[in-house]
Amino acid sequence: MLSTDLMTWMKRAPVSMAVLAALVAPAAAQNFDLEALITAAKAEPPITIYDSTGKIVEMAENFSAKYGVQATGQKVSANSQLEMIIRESQAGNVQGDVALITDTPAGLAQLLPQGFVESWLPPDMADKIPTGFQNPLAISTNANVWTYNTEVHDSCPVSNIWELTEPAWKGKVAFVDPLTKGTYTDWFSQMATHGEDALAAAYKDHFGTDLVTDEASAAAAWVKAFAANGPLITDGDDPISEAVGAPGQTEPFFGLMSSAKFRDNADKGYKLGLCADLGPWPGWTYTKLGLIATKSDSPSAARLFIHYVLSEEGIMPQMRDGKMPTNTEIELPGDEPSGLANVVDKLFAYDASTGLDDWDSRQDWQDFWRIHYKR
Repeated sequence: MLSTDLMTWMKRAPVSMAVLAALVAPAAAQNFDLEALITAAKAEPPITIYDSTGKIVEMAENFSAKYGVQATGQKVSANSQLEMIIRESQAGNVQGDVALITDTPAGLAQLLPQGFVESWLPPDMADKIPTGFQNPLAISTNANVWTYNTEVHDSCPVSNIWELTEPAWKGKVAFVDPLTKGTYTDWFSQMATHGEDALAAAYKDHFGTDLVTDEASAAAAWVKAFAANGPLITDGDDPISEAVGAPGQTEPFFGLMSSAKFRDNADKGYKLGLCADLGPWPGWTYTKLGLIATKSDSPSAARLFIHYVLSEEGIMPQMRDGKMPTNTEIELPGDEPSGLANVVDKLFAYDASTGLDDWDSRQDWQDFWRIHYKR
């Protein structure tokens, strides 16, 4: 076990931590005993896993069948997970043993520091999960992508994100309300922190001049102009999928939605197409953390599930919806409906190293959107 002083030093020195991890990982992996973990898990009470997708029901059933460890998957939104985890821990009555939560900033700001949950990286997975996804552990990255109707358009009708701020697209873009979904204001924050050069370059590519703005960042300038252009605001991805992809339209909306909605092409006959070449990014990602309740009565079973969900077998039900595993040895299935595998390298990737900044700036970005949004 690492000393407290060493652990503190590791947290303050991320580069050194990565080097140290590379040195100790082989030994840790060699000493990890999966069979012993399975045996311990079988002796514990059943577990419940919270996740924001209904696929968790199937995943928990598959886990139970594989290991003989009873698990129940429960679909719970990220916002509800946050509240439930905190209240259950404070009451000493943990119901959710594992939380697969897409609100990384909340995990960093509210769950981990208070000791409501812990992050555990299986030692034998340390060389498969990139360092940026290890602490806290992210099991997958999810993508929101710019999407068009393939029945009406032969190719994506938008080539640059700045086009969406112009009169031609006024009131014609479907978009999840940033006041209701933290991942969207996190995206604004991430662009301001990590995407300034790309956004400014995209502006010059489109308008032919350098961006000049009184706003604090190129990201703020884009958000302000986009909000003022009156996008159609929805409470989730389903209305956007319909507005963009429903067949028989003459003037469908353009939209930003979860890659998971591309299953509607097969299920509902929609005509969704991914804007693979839209600049500077065809979409953006956010991470899903895998966290364990610290007061769980079944810590071994919870850890076994985390180990399982990092495997191809464990994560496969979500991969079919375009969820990208952080395990670098796993590839997206060839029949994933959005074609996300072809644009992975082009997506604006979430950087958890500034996740606390995203949390701190959420209200500011919500206020900024509220001030500038026009219907």
